[in-house]
Amino acid sequence: MEPQLLALLFIILYFLFEEEANYRRARRPILFRLNETRRRYCTINLSVPVLERFFNNEDTRPDFRLSRESLAVLMNLLNLNRRHGWGAEIEVLVFLFWLACGTSYRVVSRVFGIPRSTVHRIVHRVTANTAEDLEAVTRGFAGLARHRAFARTAGAIDGCHVRIRPPSGPDCQCYRNRKLFPSIIMQAVSDHQGRFIDIYVGWPGSVHDARVLRHSPLYQRGLYPPPGHFILGDGGYPCLQHPLPLITPYKRPVQGVGAQRFNLHHSRARSIIERAFGMMKSRYRAIFLHMLEVHHTFAPHVITACAVLHNICLGAGDIVAPEDEPEPNVVEDEGENDVEAVAGAQWRDQLSAEVSALEEVPRDHDYV
Repeated sequence: MEPQLLALLFIILYFLFEEEANYRRARRPILFRLNETRRRYCTINLSVPVLERFFNNEDTRPDFRLSRESLAVLMNLLNLNRRHGWGAEIEVLVFLFWLACGTSYRVVSRVFGIPRSTVHRIVHRVTANTAEDLEAVTRGFAGLARHRAFARTAGAIDGCHVRIRPPSGPDCQCYRNRKLFPSIIMQAVSDHQGRFIDIYVGWPGSVHDARVLRHSPLYQRGLYPPPGHFILGDGGYPCLQHPLPLITPYKRPVQGVGAQRFNLHHSRARSIIERAFGMMKSRYRAIFLHMLEVHHTFAPHVITACAVLHNICLGAGDIVAPEDEPEPNVVEDEGENDVEAVAGAQWRDQLSAEVSALEEVPRDHDYV
């Protein structure tokens, strides 16, 4: 063999072996990262800024909108089965970062250094995993209303519009609410501290609150509140006694001093549901104050997850004050002519008489 051909053969073999060696060296860290324990993974990836701040015990609110106490409670409650080398903690952090920022899966994948498809699986998986003391609740509502006549109140109900990306096709117009932006409705019942007792999400924004109520499990199943108790709602709901005990204020113009006093105490107690919405919106501004960039069928799951996290935060003492003024209520006469509504109106008249007869509750605690 000629020397030139022999030299060329050696050069080709050298580059082939070098290419194989480079491939093995490039592959080794990936295999090591996937097979190591959770602690080794987090240690190796402390170059990721968001993980560096978390594992160095820095403040977690800027990245996740939750305190460390709330994060600890949430991770214990979820208790996800590990399917990756990095463990369940990283999955929860990825999900909370996505909620706090309201950004795309692509941005989250770049922040955490993981594939976009993995971010998609984490968000959907964590979302899928996500006994009130009645005496304390009723006592709390009496304190909010500042009157003993409301000591049988078991909750306050209202609806909240969440801006979404509307579906394509003719159904798009069904999602436009009275303010002309596409949304879905979150119906919620809160206790005296602003924690959600019941939520029902998914109806298009053009649907009236009273219609959403009639189709909700809360109305159709009658499992809450217990007998002898009632829920407070604004004037957009019908005043009912059966199947759902729901007391609304007197319609305007209000006739008589007794009715005016009743409306005043009623508003004091019912406003806690608006405050609950405000606290949740302030914590997850990217979700509730901007368009939710997910498929409209998945949006209810995201909103439900936010409500669960809101309750966890309040239980851990992690409270965010609402920053936005509550939306003005649109009072409409829907359902006032029903037979059920007449019975509810009679109960309201009885409560109004109690308001005029009983003394107000002394303010030994500031519930607002």
